[in-house]
Amino acid sequence: MLERLNQAMEHIERHLDQQIEVAELARTAMTSEYHFRRMFSALAGIPLSEYVRRRRLTVAGAEVLAGERTLLDIAVRYGYGSGEAFARAFRAVHGVGPGEARRTGAALRSQPRMAFRLIVEGSSSMQYRVVEKQEFRVAGKKARVPVVHRGENPAIAAMIKGIGQETLRRIEALSDQQPEGILSVCDDLDPSRAEGTELDYYHAVVTGAQVPDDLDSLTVVAGTWAVFENTGPYPEALQELWRDVFTQWFPSNPYRSRPGPEILRTRTAPDGSAATAELWIPVERTAA
Repeated sequence: MLERLNQAMEHIERHLDQQIEVAELARTAMTSEYHFRRMFSALAGIPLSEYVRRRRLTVAGAEVLAGERTLLDIAVRYGYGSGEAFARAFRAVHGVGPGEARRTGAALRSQPRMAFRLIVEGSSSMQYRVVEKQEFRVAGKKARVPVVHRGENPAIAAMIKGIGQETLRRIEALSDQQPEGILSVCDDLDPSRAEGTELDYYHAVVTGAQVPDDLDSLTVVAGTWAVFENTGPYPEALQELWRDVFTQWFPSNPYRSRPGPEILRTRTAPDGSAATAELWIPVERTAA
């Protein structure tokens, strides 16, 4: 998998002055567009689109300083429709406009080329199982919230606090299958998972029952799920579990992620300092 991802990285480098199609990168990596974006973001730590933008402006910066092309020629070459748009993007990355950079020979910032390598430590193993589930519904309360990578998500905390105890009891009573009990369900995520992008968050249960009209619901199609478990400090260990699934498990196993909600069952210690988590990720098996 990593070898194919690196071939896709080479494709990016060869086409920085052309339109780069995610579909072509996914074909090179022999995976889906959805999974390619998710894998790249998890491994690189930044969204694919942002990496391409930074690489283009890094190469464009060298051409600006070289002085062999006009600034407008450079702007057009790297996909900007006007000199003004190029100047804004250039300043956002380099902290200085292209004209000033050329006049003064200013120091510019560089986005290095990325290559992916698998480091095998052997110090720990991931517990997982693969489960087939028929169509089911998620039932509970829903809010649109921003992605937060570290620490508590204030929007989610506020949303949960606003749910009355009677409503929580009614939601929990609908739970009739695995994973059991009140769950955190994330749906409609941006594939980049960039900080600040938004997702649909459900404080909910998994059920096959009818959902009352005053509750939010989401119908989930039948499919395969990879289920991961871990225990550790709360909430850091849970957030690291998501990262480890995409940086360790997927590159080493014949599965890829598919569209669908991600479901987290969390049971915290009495003092709230630690938690045991069960994370359900929708997957599909890759071709041999």
